[in-house]
Amino acid sequence: MYQQVLDPVADSLGWSSLVAALPLAVLFVLLGGVRMRAWQASLIALAVALAVAVWTYGMPADQALLAGAEGAAFGFFPILWIVINAIWVYNMTVETGHFDVLRRTFAQVSDDRRIQAILIAFSFGALIEALAGFGTPVAVTSVMLIALGFEPLKAAVVALTANTAPVAFGAMATPVLTLGKVTGQDSDTLGAMVGRQTPILAVFVPLVLVLIVDGRRGLRETWPAAVLCGAAFGLAQYGTSNFVSVPLADVVASLVSAAAVVALVRLRRPHTPPRPAVVAGGAADEPTPEFAARVERAGSGAESAPDSRADVVRAYAPYAIIIAVFVVCQIDGVKDQLDRATRTFGWPGLHLTSASGKPLASVTFTLNYLTTPGTQMLVAGLLTMAALGVGFGRALRAYGATLNQLKWAILTVMAVLALAFVMNASGQTITLGTWMAGAGGAFALLSPILGWLGTAVTGSDTSSNSLFGALQITAAEKADLSPVLMAATNSSGGVLGKMVSPQNLAIAAAAVGLDGREGDIFRRVVLWSLLFLAGMCVLSGLQSTGVLDWMVP
Repeated sequence: MYQQVLDPVADSLGWSSLVAALPLAVLFVLLGGVRMRAWQASLIALAVALAVAVWTYGMPADQALLAGAEGAAFGFFPILWIVINAIWVYNMTVETGHFDVLRRTFAQVSDDRRIQAILIAFSFGALIEALAGFGTPVAVTSVMLIALGFEPLKAAVVALTANTAPVAFGAMATPVLTLGKVTGQDSDTLGAMVGRQTPILAVFVPLVLVLIVDGRRGLRETWPAAVLCGAAFGLAQYGTSNFVSVPLADVVASLVSAAAVVALVRLRRPHTPPRPAVVAGGAADEPTPEFAARVERAGSGAESAPDSRADVVRAYAPYAIIIAVFVVCQIDGVKDQLDRATRTFGWPGLHLTSASGKPLASVTFTLNYLTTPGTQMLVAGLLTMAALGVGFGRALRAYGATLNQLKWAILTVMAVLALAFVMNASGQTITLGTWMAGAGGAFALLSPILGWLGTAVTGSDTSSNSLFGALQITAAEKADLSPVLMAATNSSGGVLGKMVSPQNLAIAAAAVGLDGREGDIFRRVVLWSLLFLAGMCVLSGLQSTGVLDWMVP
């Protein structure tokens, strides 16, 4: 049995926090400074976390290794199980040519790269986030942008930056529902509070996408479409999460924002930029020969006869099937039946208690075979096979190609989740959180940073809420702050850590064929992540005072 210690270094929470932060510091320095491959950086950071757990926190080596094994298993199921099956469905649409049909329908809306970035990365990506989450929208939308002519690095940056505002309600609001379970707060109330924070973020994200794609000129020429998209998304997300259904918030918001952009483009077509766009204000990256060949292949057949209505219907069929499967599985009666297959057990050999002596819930592993979005995505994939006329052998080869495509991303995700579980089990994350919670009333300003930190490490807003949700409630009670506000802020701040998390960087790099260049992607998104985080900190601080406390339900 291992009991967590919060201040193992000189009985000081501050000094202990510095040591506890070492694995994270190593991870981000190796990624952003040394430009090391994500899987290598993750394994080294995991080794540092194990060393800190054993030699500083006094955790038995076998318990530390078992915690890492549980984290790696959780990284594969349910997280990678969702991503693998979602990318498999996407790869089948590529194999059959229906992805090209889908791409052409988006291109017909507008040939302006800036509008395409808003429509695909933000609105369409939000729909995929609503249905699957866990890195899937980054992989799908970045490849779609490449097919439209975006340079791979730019496509990855745009997709990662866009994958922010929808995250808290992703995978049918799994992060919010999880937050409700770990905090004991009503999930509808928490969803309503999150729906009064992330919609404000949504207004600015499309503007940033335009700035990334084409700098100040893009902002000057296409700001009406960007503002309309963000405002429509934000209003729909707020209205749905507060008055209709928390799980459906992103579904409704994504469709409303896409419809708004399409309607505006029909009335007013922006000028198409004649020169290459830039990434984050820097010089445009020279396209590689592989990228040039990919663009040529994607553009082949563009001058052929228009796609038939039947082809267009089949191109959209996989996404309609996914929506239908997920909606059916959310019906209470169906969900209850599927939940009968769920098995919960204690991780073998792992025995942990908190600093107060209470058993930790993290030692419990849940195999929700049928209720996990990954299995539901697999079912949608089987139905997609029938809808697109894909034979079993062809589908199996596409699955093998998917596993090969994601092999380094799989290793990265499992290593990062192992690191997160070791830090959590040994007490390193609680040390960091408790130290920040000692800020008193100023904790309202720091609360989003905890959420950001949790998602940056685990790559999942759901995991971040599991990690720090209860701590946010405790800190709120000590500082006389609103528990609902602080818990919701953990989730809202967490969405901003998604774009810098190693697992999402690895998924993005794998999707666009830039394995090993995760560090380059990281450097182009980290400033946007920190800028948005600063804004969320200010918003949280104001909502804890008389200035904006009327926004707290």
